[in-house]
Amino acid sequence: MLTEPLSYPFMVRALATTVIAAIVCALLSCWLVLVGWSLMGDAVSHAVLPGVVLAYILGAPFALGAIVFGVLAVVLIGVVRATSRVKEDAAIGIVFTALFALGLALVSVTPSHVDLNHIIFGNILGIANADMVQVTVLAAVAAAVILVKRRDLMLYAFDPTHAHAIGLSTRRLSAILLGLLAVTSVVALQVVGVVLVVAMLIVPGATAHLLTDRFSRMLLIAPALSATCSVTGIYLSYHLDAASGAMVVLTQAAVFTAAYLFAPLRGIIVRRARRAPAAS
Repeated sequence: MLTEPLSYPFMVRALATTVIAAIVCALLSCWLVLVGWSLMGDAVSHAVLPGVVLAYILGAPFALGAIVFGVLAVVLIGVVRATSRVKEDAAIGIVFTALFALGLALVSVTPSHVDLNHIIFGNILGIANADMVQVTVLAAVAAAVILVKRRDLMLYAFDPTHAHAIGLSTRRLSAILLGLLAVTSVVALQVVGVVLVVAMLIVPGATAHLLTDRFSRMLLIAPALSATCSVTGIYLSYHLDAASGAMVVLTQAAVFTAAYLFAPLRGIIVRRARRAPAAS
């Protein structure tokens, strides 16, 4: 039951690629959850779609187009927020829906022998060796930047005022975080597609945040849980003949639900059980 899927090369590529993507997305998700950028992650992950389609039309790598439009989305959101009375959440909603709609329009009018809908909903079982190499390289770059800038990004997440006071450029740290968000969105969309990318960028960090109050532990718990959920989801999709990306995300959601209910420190059932003896 466990070894049967490994006899197929496409399953081995799917497992390896999903685990790599899950780990780097989980690392970044710890910062996204703490900084409160979950909606930004949703926006960037959807806004890369027109970049992917245009890259296909021009014969360029999908990742290049996705990164360009990920950065463009962040810039547009900043411009709208800074030059009008529109608040950040509204600016994010306007920019990401407009770019996502542009991507859908381009998909509908672009003749292609490649099913571009796989970019929207994911196609991890059909990933090629070249795609796996691309995911590995981008994930390695993102993980290296995260690890090198870990202390500065951590200070920025917890206390940006103090970070500015000791000489750190909060604007530069914010730009680094947004750049990492664009790159990891590209990594994750190869696995689960544009629609489900946000789950891989948010759920692992949120789950780890329920399980510990220490950020250093979050950076260990989130990737471990995300990788485990990815392997479990891929195996479930194989045996149930269900969509792989959806099963990975559903597995992560199930683990989050378990943490939400039973986490030793933050689980609502555990907290109510502790209060009950005190009340009586």
